[in-house]
Amino acid sequence: MNEPTPILEVYQVGPTTIVGFGGRDVLDNVNVAVCREEILALIENVECETLAFDLTGVTLLPSGLLGLLTSITQQAVNVQLYNPSDDIQEVLETTRLNTLMEVKMVEIPKVDD
Repeated sequence: MNEPTPILEVYQVGPTTIVGFGGRDVLDNVNVAVCREEILALIENVECETLAFDLTGVTLLPSGLLGLLTSITQQAVNVQLYNPSDDIQEVLETTRLNTLMEVKMVEIPKVDD
């Protein structure tokens, strides 16, 4: 049996922890409950103060995932979104979520396997 593809890819841990979604363009198959568990465990285990989500290559975020990102801001964690697509930026502006989460265009270093 094939192992399921992990939802989150962790690029860096510590006070600023960076996670991504493996460059998937659409995250409509993401189980938000599982994702939430992974994120909360990560926040607790690495004592992160800033949780940055690398959205490089992601063109669509389901509303449940947007709600999850919003709820993380209530955990006393600074949430940053890296490299959101134009469509995602438009949704963030329309919903004013860009006032809760910092949006940045950054270069993400590649992790060597």
